[in-house]
Amino acid sequence: MNSNSLPERPALSDGHKGHLAMLAFSALVAGSFSLGAMVANEITPAAINAVRFVLAGTLIGAAAALGPGLRRAHFEAPWRYLLLGGVFAIYFVLMFYGLKTAAPVSAAAVFTLTPAMSGVFGWLLLRQVTTPRMALALAIGGAGALWVIFRADLSALMAFEIGQGEMVYFWGCMAHALYTPLVRKLNRGEPALVFTFGMLVAGALVLIIFGWRDLRATDWAGLKPIVWIGLFYLSFCASALTFVLLQFSTLRLPSAKVMAYTYLVPTWVILWEMALGKGWPSGFILVGIALTMVALWLLLKDEGRH
Repeated sequence: MNSNSLPERPALSDGHKGHLAMLAFSALVAGSFSLGAMVANEITPAAINAVRFVLAGTLIGAAAALGPGLRRAHFEAPWRYLLLGGVFAIYFVLMFYGLKTAAPVSAAAVFTLTPAMSGVFGWLLLRQVTTPRMALALAIGGAGALWVIFRADLSALMAFEIGQGEMVYFWGCMAHALYTPLVRKLNRGEPALVFTFGMLVAGALVLIIFGWRDLRATDWAGLKPIVWIGLFYLSFCASALTFVLLQFSTLRLPSAKVMAYTYLVPTWVILWEMALGKGWPSGFILVGIALTMVALWLLLKDEGRH
């Protein structure tokens, strides 16, 4: 053996690969809140998301054709794709309706409620059991999310005065939480790229039918540059890439742990807002962010169940 040769690095386990994929997922998703809030009142939610699904589907379809290939066997039981595409279309449309009035950091905090909801759907659909440590983490993360949603105002929390935008987006997040275990339940061994492509095609069809009137009424040539910037980011970074990352991780990690990475999103959003010149949130809001980070740490320490 050559003494100068370096020892081989151990290969990453499927679980570790899933964690890395979700780390990238959280950073990319965070950008959609800041950019989404900037364009939410410039174009209707149905129109921008229909185009978003078409563009993302084109990219993923090309990648799937060049990679694992698109075979007829991959698209058996097409109702699976229609169900998944419809659920995710609901999420994105409600997200943009919510961002018309909700602040990006506040909306991102609502998004952090999805792990708890995903854990419930994971048990209902897959009988995935939430460990005591995971339950504690979800409770702490939920408390942090509520602190941010109610803007660190105890009187508003006690009166449960939640903003309309946050409430609309909450229902979208429920659809997102359902999507995660549905992927695992409905996947029949199709590669992540192929499965994502099928979902995007189905979602695009749903959105085109739902938003046909908005698509025709939109003055595409007159849209502001920021709308096009947001559209392309949402299509390629916050859709195509994140869909693949989510599919990849969902097949390697429990649903609640996959969605645990949503706890990082508010922190990423703060960094996005700073980069866009929006400044820091108040110190009291940061207390809620800190609680979500504790929740993430607890979930990632629970490594006994991949």
